[in-house]
Amino acid sequence: MTETSPKTASQPGSQPAVADLIDELEWRGLLHQCTDTEGLRAHLADPANAPRKIYSGFDPTAPSLTIGNLVPIMLLAHVKRAGHIPVVLQGGGTGLIGDPSGKSAERQLNTAETVAANVEAQRPIFDAVLGKVEGPAHEIANNLDWLGGLGYIEALRDIGKHFSVNMMMQKESVKARLENREQGISYTEFSYMILQAYDFAYLSSHDGVTVQIGGSDQYGNIVAGISLILTKYQEHTGEFRRSWHQASDEHLEALKSGDQDRIDRAAERLRAEESLVNEKVAALEAELGIKISNHAYGITAPLVTKADGTKFGKTESGAVWLTAPRDSDTPEELKQRTSPYAYYQFWLNATDDDATNWIKIFTFLGRDEIESLIARHAENPGARELQRTLAQQATTILHGEDAMLRAEAAGKALFSGEIADLDEATLLEVLADVPSSDHDKADLAGSDDQPGLDPIELLKRTGLASSNREAREFLGNGSVSINGTKIDAETRITAAHLLHGSLIAVRRGKKKWHLTRWA
Repeated sequence: MTETSPKTASQPGSQPAVADLIDELEWRGLLHQCTDTEGLRAHLADPANAPRKIYSGFDPTAPSLTIGNLVPIMLLAHVKRAGHIPVVLQGGGTGLIGDPSGKSAERQLNTAETVAANVEAQRPIFDAVLGKVEGPAHEIANNLDWLGGLGYIEALRDIGKHFSVNMMMQKESVKARLENREQGISYTEFSYMILQAYDFAYLSSHDGVTVQIGGSDQYGNIVAGISLILTKYQEHTGEFRRSWHQASDEHLEALKSGDQDRIDRAAERLRAEESLVNEKVAALEAELGIKISNHAYGITAPLVTKADGTKFGKTESGAVWLTAPRDSDTPEELKQRTSPYAYYQFWLNATDDDATNWIKIFTFLGRDEIESLIARHAENPGARELQRTLAQQATTILHGEDAMLRAEAAGKALFSGEIADLDEATLLEVLADVPSSDHDKADLAGSDDQPGLDPIELLKRTGLASSNREAREFLGNGSVSINGTKIDAETRITAAHLLHGSLIAVRRGKKKWHLTRWA
C-alpha cells in the first residue's frame, strides 16, 4: 500500500474540522445507508484506536473517472477531515472482471495491459483531491496485489464456501440479468461480489481497515464483505471464545438475580475471560501475520441526480471527466477528458435547485457558510453567487486554484469579448461551440494600394453580414470587434491581428461570434 503525504498549499475554501463523520455526511446529503450507525459512531470516536482506516474502491474501466465517481472521493475527503485515514482501492484485479452493478449487458473485458495503464492514469485524480485536504495522509492500494496471486482452489475453499448462491441471486443487478434470457450473466461477473467481499476481508486482516464506503448500488457487496469478515473472525476465535460465552451467560443470569456478590464474581470472571481471549487473539495474529477483528462497517451515499430527473454528469457534449486534456493525448484519449474551463462551466450552469444541493456535496464549505450563501442567493438569484461559488470551489478541489482562476478568467473574457490575452488552448476551448471557418493567410496581405483584408468582406465571408450595406451598418454603429477590439469600416485586417499565429475571432453584437483560422 502506498502512502501519500497531504499537501499544505492551495487548500480549497474553508475546511473546518469534522467532529463527527456521520453527522457531517448526513447534513451534506451524503449518507444513504449505514450498517450500524451507533456502533460505527462509537467505533470512530474510540480514542484508543484512532485513527481508523476507511476505504472505497474504484475500478479502472477507463483512463479517467467520470464526475459520478467524485462522490465516493468526496466521502474519502471527509474521512480525512474527520481525522481518519482514507484508503483508495484501485481495482487492478477486479477491473479484469467487471462489476455487473448498474449494467444491463456483459462488460467488454479489457486486457491486463489496458487495466494496468488505467490504474496509473487514474491515480493523479485521487492525489489531486485528497492531497488538498488537511488530515492524515491518504493511502492507495491495488487489489491486483492480492487477487493476482489467488489460486482458484484457494478461492473456492477459503472464500466461495461462505457465500450462498441463493443470496447472491437476490442482488438486484444479478436478478435483472437473470430475468433477461437473451443476455443473462456470465459466471465471471456473477463472481464479482465474492472478489469485492474478499477485498474488504483482506484489507481488514492485513491493513486494519474497518469501514467501506461507496455508492448505494454497492450496499449488497459491502454487506457481503462484512459477513465474510465476521465469518472469518468466528473461524479464528470460535474455539477459545466458548468459555467467554459461558461467562457472559453467567453474568447475564447474575444481573437478573440482583445478588450483588454474584454479579461481582460473574463480572470478574467475564473480565478475565475477555482478557484471555484478547491474549489468544494477539498470539494468533502474531502467528498468522494478520489482524483478526470483528469490527466491520459500511456506509453508502445516495445516487446524485439533477432536480429535473435527468442523469447527473452529462452535458450536450457528453460525460464530464475528472482528467484535463494533455498535449500528449491521442484523439481517442481526448474523448475522455474535460478541461478546467468546461469543468468550471458545468458547475456554473447548474440550476438553482441543483446548486443548492451540490454546494453541500462537492465542496468543503462549512454548514453555516453554505446556509448563509443559500440565503443570499434566495434574496438575489440573479447574481448567481451560489453557482459561482460552487464552480470556484469544485474546480479548485480537482484542478487547483491557478486552473480555476484561468477558467474563470476565460469565461469572463468570452462574456466581455476581451479574449486577446487567452492562451491558445483556452481560446479554442471557449470558442469551441461557435461557428468557424478556414481562410488563406495570403488574403491578409492585401495589395500594395490597400494592405490587409476589407472588414466588409470578412463579415460577409463569416456570415455575420449578408450584404455590403448590412456590413457597413454594423461597422458604423460600433457593433463589430476583432479579438475584443472594436473596428470600423476603415480598419484593415492584417497578419498583425492573428492570435497565436493563426486565429482571428470576430464578434458582432454581444453574442454573435465567429472563429476564423488562417493558414
